Amino acid sequence: MQKTALLFAGQGAQSVGMGRDLAEAFPTARALFDRANEALGYDLASICFNGPEADLTKTENAQPGIYLVSWVALTLLREKVPSLQFQATAGLSLGEFTALAAAGALSFEDGLRVVRLRGRFMQEACEATRGGMAAVIGLDEAPTREVCAEAGLTLANLNCPGQIVISGDADRIPQAIELAKAKGARKVIALPVAGAYHSPLMASAQPKLAAELGKVALVSPTVPVFSNVSAAPHGSPAEITRLLVEQVTGSVRWEESIRALLAQGFTRFIELGPGTALTGFLRRIDKSAQALNVADVASLEATATVLNAG
Repeated sequence: MQKTALLFAGQGAQSVGMGRDLAEAFPTARALFDRANEALGYDLASICFNGPEADLTKTENAQPGIYLVSWVALTLLREKVPSLQFQATAGLSLGEFTALAAAGALSFEDGLRVVRLRGRFMQEACEATRGGMAAVIGLDEAPTREVCAEAGLTLANLNCPGQIVISGDADRIPQAIELAKAKGARKVIALPVAGAYHSPLMASAQPKLAAELGKVALVSPTVPVFSNVSAAPHGSPAEITRLLVEQVTGSVRWEESIRALLAQGFTRFIELGPGTALTGFLRRIDKSAQALNVADVASLEATATVLNAG
């Protein structure tokens, strides 16, 4: 049997209009958006569907919005493909919460509320510090680590071959850009972000997130869920909490996680949620892996057709 892993989008995938055509086409999707609004006490659906972009890109809205649209995509795919089976999940940064919910480790509503608060705590950390990030294109991990050591920055995301994101004090980003170019980076792009995600500048969010996770009923996942921090499957509920808290300041070891799944014989990957960034990363890691995605009605229908055909 072909082994299938579900992949869930992270922050940055948001776009105004996400999920709207799914809600218009499927009563199940509309009901989930209504449930989310009720659970959160505000109209997140309207922000996803209509923006404005400035509101959607706020971390406390973008994180639950992406989580919600990703959950809608999974729910609709299960409706369209009753035989759907998956043997592992993984998610990029906030997508790890969706991956855990998909594997039954926490409820949809609990995950939604926690990622909203996580987004708020991270926004507060951004406002209390002066952080920045940059994408380093075409430079290997070792020289990029040297750049970080010299500039006093952190490796935030190891996404795929040739794409690493660095993070830290905004004043040090220009120096890091020049250092990376000097070491042979093809391109280095300062990112338009609110702060230095996945760096020590986010540390103030950690105790607050830990306190909220302590209120959530976590159980062991029904299938392996790969942690961003360890690039290995989560274990006990206590370990899940620890790793999710560490993840706020730790590096996202995405490429390593995908390679671990490939090594375990996974050949089909389904990206759920807005955008196709994870599909792009997968193709850079292993072109032979089957990549499917569900982000809107068209991609839902296309993916369901492939899966129903066996």
